[in-house]
Amino acid sequence: MIIRALGPFPTSVESLVELTGASPATIRRDLTDLEGHGQLRKVHGGAVAVALRGAPMPYSLRAAENAGGKASIAHAVADLVDDDMAVVIDNGSTMAAVAEALRGQPVTALCLSLRAALPLAATGTATVATPGGTVMAESLRYEAASCLQALDGFRADIAVVGACSAAPGTGLTVTTHQDAQVKRAILHSTNRTILAVTGDKLSRTSSFRFGQIDDIDDLVTTPDAPDAALEAFRVAGATIHIAA
Repeated sequence: MIIRALGPFPTSVESLVELTGASPATIRRDLTDLEGHGQLRKVHGGAVAVALRGAPMPYSLRAAENAGGKASIAHAVADLVDDDMAVVIDNGSTMAAVAEALRGQPVTALCLSLRAALPLAATGTATVATPGGTVMAESLRYEAASCLQALDGFRADIAVVGACSAAPGTGLTVTTHQDAQVKRAILHSTNRTILAVTGDKLSRTSSFRFGQIDDIDDLVTTPDAPDAALEAFRVAGATIHIAA
């Protein structure tokens, strides 16, 4: 009943008490439990619903969403990348932040979007490769066919990949078939895979799966990640890094 009562705007504990007839202490305990399973997000005085299914969004909106969390994730990822490594950097707003965090580091990077390639190439310290071919509008990512060809000829020490959704029960998923193909190829191109996603994505699922949680060596996420999801990744063999 609590889940059905929630919407995109905060619902207060008092409103939930009136709706359910439960005590405030019971409501608060239930909210904590449901948040731990990724079913809602607690806010001051109440809770809000979470989006359980990822959907395609314009890049400008994705980039603005939780920009602070993505920056924290990017710096945590950069700490895992050693000098002179060969690195694949996926497309997406979190990956653009990762490239900024790696600016000036001597790596060899295959970047699947111009938004990642430009900051890395700007200092002249990194060796930067891109797939070539057509660049997609707004996101500035390369088309899938070019990415697949480039990944087939590149062997990485480490790959940084994003996902629209990564609920442990359904695996690593995205909203388009083409993106799933590219991310699946990333997983096969590297010795070590870092999944870099904000905590809310660990409660979502999308339509096209590109991998399972046991494909991930390191999960870098934000403090709001559900405890149950973190434990599932840990049991599957991933090292968990919470970006402060």
